Amino acid sequence: MAALLAAAPFAVCPPTASAAPTRIPADAPSAKDLTRYEMISNVVISPDGKHIAALTSSDGAKITISVWRTDALDKPPTIIGSTRVTFKNLAFLRNDRLRVVAMQPKRTQSYTWHQTQSFQTDLEGKSWTEPLAPSLSDKSARAYDTTPGAVIDFLPNDPKRFLVVDRRVETSGDVYKVDIYTNKAERVDHIGKQYRGIKTDFNGEIRGRTETRYDENKIYVVNQIRNSINGSWEDHFKSYFKDRNDATLEGFGKDPNIAYVSMIKVNGKRGVYVYDIAARKFLEPLFEHKLFNASGVILDEKGELLGVRYIDARDNVYWVDEHLAARLKAARAALGVRTEPVAWTDPDTGLETRLNLASDFDVSIAGWSRDRTTLVIAKSGPQLPTEYYLSDSTGKLRLLGGARPWIKSEALGETRLVQYAARDGLVVPAFLTTPPAGFGPGPHPTIILPHAGPWERDFLRWNAVGWVQYFASRGYVVLQPQFRGSYGWGEKLWRAGDKEWGGKMQDDKDDGAKWLIDQKLADPGRIAMLGYGYGGYAALVAAIRPNGLYQCSVSGAGSSLADMKKITWNSRVLREYQAPSIEGLDAQQNADQVKIPVFLYHGDFNDVIALEGSRRFVESLKAAGKPYKWLEIKGMDYANWTMTPEMMETQLVEIDKFFQNECKPGGL
Repeated sequence: MAALLAAAPFAVCPPTASAAPTRIPADAPSAKDLTRYEMISNVVISPDGKHIAALTSSDGAKITISVWRTDALDKPPTIIGSTRVTFKNLAFLRNDRLRVVAMQPKRTQSYTWHQTQSFQTDLEGKSWTEPLAPSLSDKSARAYDTTPGAVIDFLPNDPKRFLVVDRRVETSGDVYKVDIYTNKAERVDHIGKQYRGIKTDFNGEIRGRTETRYDENKIYVVNQIRNSINGSWEDHFKSYFKDRNDATLEGFGKDPNIAYVSMIKVNGKRGVYVYDIAARKFLEPLFEHKLFNASGVILDEKGELLGVRYIDARDNVYWVDEHLAARLKAARAALGVRTEPVAWTDPDTGLETRLNLASDFDVSIAGWSRDRTTLVIAKSGPQLPTEYYLSDSTGKLRLLGGARPWIKSEALGETRLVQYAARDGLVVPAFLTTPPAGFGPGPHPTIILPHAGPWERDFLRWNAVGWVQYFASRGYVVLQPQFRGSYGWGEKLWRAGDKEWGGKMQDDKDDGAKWLIDQKLADPGRIAMLGYGYGGYAALVAAIRPNGLYQCSVSGAGSSLADMKKITWNSRVLREYQAPSIEGLDAQQNADQVKIPVFLYHGDFNDVIALEGSRRFVESLKAAGKPYKWLEIKGMDYANWTMTPEMMETQLVEIDKFFQNECKPGGL
């Protein structure tokens, strides 16, 4: 660890040893190692570059805020703690003020949820204020973010105020400038409670918003832009939800007549385009990638374009700013980033090419001072929990700390991006993690790990829930298939999942298992499926379909097809956007067809996927005399960011026990 952390008033607690099969290497991380709160995360830098702040944890059980002076990194930081809430996010509002997002569980007789609130505080945590007082009449609020004042713009060019929109029932849609130091709020605009997607220009003026409307019973969203001359709101472009290609206003340039808009225009990939507001036309592509989606723009406080975000195997940035691009290049060289070519076939076009990907880890710019001389650099990869470095004006790097420094990279599996062909010829991307070399070339016990969503995807980075490396370090091969229906790999793969729940979507996962067998990586007699959310649904389907591939399956918060239909049908937007894609095999109706042992677990705090669905499936298994294990985790919600380390650890330990003791025949 860096001298910085050695001097800080917290220390690494030794990992807790637990009983484990003798085949587990001594240096393999325990469940606690992978699930305790990170020692350091969410590192941010003040606009003047004189302070850094981060979420920290000395014991892995509580999260504190640590603040350092960048010219005194060898001195202990100021520690800010709380006994009431859990800190989840922070940012510098000004050089001497932090914005902190905190979370706490809430329960009433009718529902449960995790409430988040945002606060402002000084760098010592002595003074705390909340923008806009909580509403006394808004007792029905049950969203993940119930903060009364949602921040629109930090207003970096205003010395002491920032911009929030009111989400309270009585005054919803009012916009206020809030004094960072006195918390005095001045009403400056009224946007209307029906508007979302509010965008400001570099002057802090509200210039963009979206509204949902109906056209002959078809629902669409329209982007409105405020005329910079007369101040009137004007409709510009609209997107029908049924088309699933929303045009998104990403930001405004230095020229008040220029906006940046993202949409899918060519090759099934999302690009960013320059939009002439007065002429109401797109001028030219700002950024198009022939293989991957763009995901937004990065602008400075003067409206200058710094970079464009895009999503390849990782989240990435194409830096337009030459200085930041050069600093990133230098940091990659100094920290030893290595790249290697990877053969790639585009699922949309069939184009065969090669990608240059960082092989072990990569480096990114996590933050910068306003003059862009002092940077926070993040180094991370599938085998490396994030390490943070401070890069000074000379480019010299100093280690601030690592998220999980007690984990040894050599004890972990190697992850790489691969592709395989589904039975109908569709090319399916996947992330393949193989065990450490000490386990030999294989074949190995194998876990097929489909992601949630299903309109989500995985990334070539550290697995936050710990599942991938926990099992890889114990000798398992882990495959994360980006099956049809996954978002972010092109429009063709995404739409190919429509109405294929339990059908071709499931074939893709099974074909991944068969591919691993052909590669001599998977032991055909020791394969399981593990998933959460939609992945939990897929694990139930794996137990039902008569393919003989799996010895057992694990379903966390598994969704029911009928429940998903109900949820999406009850939402007027989702009824056109997602509901038409949900057709196929309902595992709930086929519990009597289960052929292998199943482990189901669910949190009783879950307001996303109802606990009752898993309970019904368990009752059906019991009635049919099928082998199963059931675990209800008290106080656990759906999203992993709401879970305590104990909840995360419980999942890993109980899944491992199931694989060892109840996965037939003879354990996985």
